[in-house]
Amino acid sequence: MTEAMPATRPAISFEFFPPKTEEMERTLWQAISRLAPLAPNFVSVTYGAGGSTRERTHATIARILNETRLTPAAHLTCVDAPKADVDEVVARYHEVGVRHIVALRGDPSSGLGGRYTPHPQGYHNSYDLVAAIKRRYGDIEVTVSAYPEKHPESASFDADLDMLQAKIDAGATRAITQCFFDNELYLRYLDRVRARGISIPIVPGILPVQSFKQAANFAARTGTSIPAWFAEKFEGLDDDPDTRKLVAATVAAGQVQKLAKHGVDSFHFYTMNRADLVFAISHLLGFRPNGARKAA
Repeated sequence: MTEAMPATRPAISFEFFPPKTEEMERTLWQAISRLAPLAPNFVSVTYGAGGSTRERTHATIARILNETRLTPAAHLTCVDAPKADVDEVVARYHEVGVRHIVALRGDPSSGLGGRYTPHPQGYHNSYDLVAAIKRRYGDIEVTVSAYPEKHPESASFDADLDMLQAKIDAGATRAITQCFFDNELYLRYLDRVRARGISIPIVPGILPVQSFKQAANFAARTGTSIPAWFAEKFEGLDDDPDTRKLVAATVAAGQVQKLAKHGVDSFHFYTMNRADLVFAISHLLGFRPNGARKAA
């Protein structure tokens, strides 16, 4: 793919996770306060394995609605819950004004890498969940997941794309990818998707590396590859957070700028509830607080 650099500034969105402690709550809201002036298209809030953060996710979404001008997207999964409980969550979100849901199958309660078993009275998979949301609330926008290296449980790329198509047929209008560290993986995946006639936005999920050890552990559990050149960038920096942060910002900024030159016009950042790296990368993309516009 050799598309030209887009003439307009790309769209951005941010992902947060609900805090477990008061200290984590302060860190989260410091990040939200820092990033909100960049006016992202939306911000999403995750839903823990097995629905373990259900109430905290709802509380975070409600506070974003009440205290900011941001547009929240609530994550929702099928795991360990009957349909009635999941439907109740959707109804509560709709009642408070949420009009965007990120619908996922979800990780099993045992965590990433564990065996997934549908709840006997629950939604069996993500397209089942998407269809249920759209049947009841046509005004809710639904975003789903996509996998540049295919989902670890998919038998093949074709099977993986069949699942993506099923989610779109059920009503999804956007997909956000699992994080990746090699742009060629995303670009090849996008070619596969478009060749199948799938035209919805496939937004790259970008993970700025706060901790290489944590990123490597997450990658191992999700089937995300880490190129040797990428790992080498962080060698010897485990106990040097200042340098690690500079390297992480440089690497991630290079990743998004190269994608932008290929015509990618939307980016979703996994913030890990920290603003510094994401703010710097957004700045390099042309974003300024309070809507001031600069060329990317």
